[in-house]
Amino acid sequence: MKINLKKFKSLSRINIGETLFVLFLILFGFNGKAQQLESYILEAEKNNPEIQKFELRFDLASEKVKEVNSLPDTEFSAGYFISEPETRTGAQKARFSVRQMIPWFGTITTRENYASAMAEAEYVEVSVARRKLALSVAQSYYRLYSLKARKEVLIENIELLEVYRELALNSLEVGSASAVDVLRLQMRQNDLDQQKETIEQDLEAEKVNFNNLLNRKEDLEITVVDSMAIPNEAVMETLTVAEVHPELLKFERLYESINEAEALNRKDALPKLGFGLDYIPVAERTDMVVDENGKDILMPMVSVSIPIFNNKYKSVTRQNEIRQKEILSQREERQNMLENLLASAVSNRRSARITANTFIRNIKQAKDAEEILVKNYETGTIDFDDVLDIQEMQLRFQTGLIEAVKNYYQQTALVNYLTN
Repeated sequence: MKINLKKFKSLSRINIGETLFVLFLILFGFNGKAQQLESYILEAEKNNPEIQKFELRFDLASEKVKEVNSLPDTEFSAGYFISEPETRTGAQKARFSVRQMIPWFGTITTRENYASAMAEAEYVEVSVARRKLALSVAQSYYRLYSLKARKEVLIENIELLEVYRELALNSLEVGSASAVDVLRLQMRQNDLDQQKETIEQDLEAEKVNFNNLLNRKEDLEITVVDSMAIPNEAVMETLTVAEVHPELLKFERLYESINEAEALNRKDALPKLGFGLDYIPVAERTDMVVDENGKDILMPMVSVSIPIFNNKYKSVTRQNEIRQKEILSQREERQNMLENLLASAVSNRRSARITANTFIRNIKQAKDAEEILVKNYETGTIDFDDVLDIQEMQLRFQTGLIEAVKNYYQQTALVNYLTN
């Protein structure tokens, strides 16, 4: 059996060399990768039903500003005297009334401020939902990259094992290898085939998840970059959670809305004014002549509503104070959680870089070991136990490198979520 050593060396370079140098270069089309991911995020924001839900809530809260910018309903009433009361100028036939209550000066403006504060709080919820969606899309995208890259590495290793198997068959013919070596290589190929099929299933499931995040058909094709690189130089990472982060800004808006609610409560505790007008038509007297005979009655009216028993308003004030203290505690708790999350993300990103650099060195050494195996085959000797050991280590280093790159970018996405 004739073995194509040129093919063997070529596969070797693809398998090890390509992965080795990918992290040392800003890969071609890296900016394109960022633009591509950004386009997916924009599509998700446009189509995602959760974003639409929060936007509708904001629209509803904004509409309430118009709702509160109005006076109480005007009251109209009419009555007919069945038994007509007699007066000096004639009998009263009916009564027509109109009433309008007016809240204390500035109450309507205070209500508008409260409704606007609640709308702002809803808008912050929209910002939080958008950020979380962008993070979820990015995390899923990087998982897709990892699964796709691992599948390609497995295919390359399966092809490399096929070349090794041909070497073993050739060595078997000349008596320098045993049938057990051939079978072991075949079993290793079968194992990698099984791993590849498992990854293909995981890849399909992740595609469904990604398309669902974009709220589109589950079977639509997704374009994922072939390779990604960790930047050459580590960024000086003195990072803190953004002061205006939406998850924290949400509590500030809620705190402000309670301030406005308390201002409205104080206005509601003030007297309310009412203005009205009564009109009573009067019939002319026919039995005698009097001054202003049959003159209709027109009676303006003013009323005042005074909350004498105001324990209700005092209780609302106390409730608002308690709610504000609760919101401050919730904000502090959330900020601590976000800072812990940021510290963990920064640490994990550093670990991913260190891990990647270690795998790069190991891949280089695996390549050197492989070259020694090739030279041994050219001299007529080869240890297929070493072949399997090197191949197994090589695969572990390659997949480990892919996972390190994925983890680096997933943690970077989380850091960006927390700090920007």
